[in-house]
Amino acid sequence: MALMSQVAGPQSFGRVDEDGTVYVRTPDGERAVGQVPDVSGEEAIAFFVRRYNSLETEVGLLESRLKSGRLSPENARQAAAKLRTSILEANAVGDLASLAARLDALTPDIEARAASRREEKADAQAKARQAKEEMVGRAEQIAAGTDWRGGVTKFRNLLDEWKKLPRIDRTTDDELWHRFSSARTTYTRRRKAQFAEQNAKREDARKIKEAIIEEAAPLATSTEWGPTARDFRDLMARWKAAGPAPREVDDALWKKFRKIQDTFFDARTAAMSQQDEEFRGNQEAKETLLEAAEKQILPISDINAAKEQFRSFLDRFNEIGKVPRDAIRRIDARVRDLEEKVHSAEQAEWKRTDPQARERAEETVTMLQSQIDKLTADAEKAEAAGKDADARKARESVQTYQSWLDQARKTLDDFTA
Repeated sequence: MALMSQVAGPQSFGRVDEDGTVYVRTPDGERAVGQVPDVSGEEAIAFFVRRYNSLETEVGLLESRLKSGRLSPENARQAAAKLRTSILEANAVGDLASLAARLDALTPDIEARAASRREEKADAQAKARQAKEEMVGRAEQIAAGTDWRGGVTKFRNLLDEWKKLPRIDRTTDDELWHRFSSARTTYTRRRKAQFAEQNAKREDARKIKEAIIEEAAPLATSTEWGPTARDFRDLMARWKAAGPAPREVDDALWKKFRKIQDTFFDARTAAMSQQDEEFRGNQEAKETLLEAAEKQILPISDINAAKEQFRSFLDRFNEIGKVPRDAIRRIDARVRDLEEKVHSAEQAEWKRTDPQARERAEETVTMLQSQIDKLTADAEKAEAAGKDADARKARESVQTYQSWLDQARKTLDDFTA
């Protein structure tokens, strides 16, 4: 048996003994990789070739991940070493040495990427230091200002940006953070002092909201759904205009007011749901009537009959009561669609029977035919005079006018259909 073929696949690197033992050929000689009982020699080798193919796929995947940058150099180095060991010790049939060599060929690229990563890290730290210094400057400006509302958001955004930046050397990082934190603390203290005077306003807001709750309480059991809902909207507007009450009572006041609202609106929802159920029969009747009208009217062949049928349908449709809220839009859309189709057919019929439009179509046919007759005569005269070029030009014009005439006659035919 030949040692290996230069053109054969992975199976050329293996052989099978009479006892079924499969061997793989390597530069260091043959070694047994295992047995597959109760199969032919080709099937046995194929089993171990599949293992080789799996290893080859892993190598290709590692090459791809390294090339795409999805794998760090350190992880790539570890993965290549582990995979190389697996390949050299694998119970598989194929060119294991070449597969290992492919992994070895990745080493320069891995090292180059590692060096690039180190440079990127140093550059990132320099940029992070500059960014943090700029953020500290902005924080100190905010701390010295009077933007009591926007300043909180600005500090929060600065802090979020700070957390996203990598750490630099510990001494510098701690120093910059101390300045940033001190600026934020200074701002917070000044802001609290500024807001201390608002306590009186919050106390006024508490009294207003308590009065609103007392006013809302009798509305909870009202069954005047529309007017009472408007009253609640007005109360809500007043609630919002009152501003925040002291923090320790604001949530409790809101819960009381919200509970009163929920009592009313839950009752309204239940009533509406019951009403919707009562309207289900109307929905079924309207849908049945609408389906019958669509089948009767469409497609439209007689516009007058279609108009009469639609009017009759609409009278009967309107006699039926209300439908549930979730069906209104869908049913109304189908009625509008049917109405639009009847209207469109009516407009098309009017256009088709319009005497002025018919007259214009007849005039167009007459004018084009006259021009064709003239051009035909001109062509015949030119041919008789031996003016072939003039005759050819006239004939070409006749063809153009003839195409226009054919289209004009089709339009005229529409008025006589």
